Amino acid sequence: MSNRIFKYELSGAFFSIIIGSVLHFIYGWSGKNGIVAIFGAVNESTWEHLKIAFWPTLMFSTFEYFSIFREAKNFCLAQLTKLVSIPIIIVALFYGWLALFPDNFFWDIGIFIFAIITAYYISSKLMSSRIKYGLEAFSAFLIVLMLATFAVFTYFPPQYFIFKDPISGDYGLERK
Repeated sequence: MSNRIFKYELSGAFFSIIIGSVLHFIYGWSGKNGIVAIFGAVNESTWEHLKIAFWPTLMFSTFEYFSIFREAKNFCLAQLTKLVSIPIIIVALFYGWLALFPDNFFWDIGIFIFAIITAYYISSKLMSSRIKYGLEAFSAFLIVLMLATFAVFTYFPPQYFIFKDPISGDYGLERK
């Protein structure tokens, strides 16, 4: 594994954890600004917690593009894998925990941190691989599709449990 790529991914994991934590509160701090809603959690639904992990990870991926793209194999595939792994890990661990135990604030934070660190580690392995998988254009397309999905579902969430705020019972932005 390239030491430089690993250092970037480790830095990115910490960046995503810190910025994601800030994004949990930024919508409220902004006075519930509609533009900020795209990036910050607008309620306590699982979806909104996936969103606050997605945006800083995408932001750091953009930074990495300009920093390590040339030396990284499978760059877009690695970024897509990172962006998809985080929600899969969060959802699996969160609902797995809830099936057996009551919700726990510290466990929720631990899941968030674990998912991000694990996804960044997987990404570093893919970018350091000796094998070039040739899925860059398709991966880039799927990243753009994810970006659009996270933005649109803030305003127009499906009426599905993952989008439901367990506190208010609402979906997406507050109803006035």
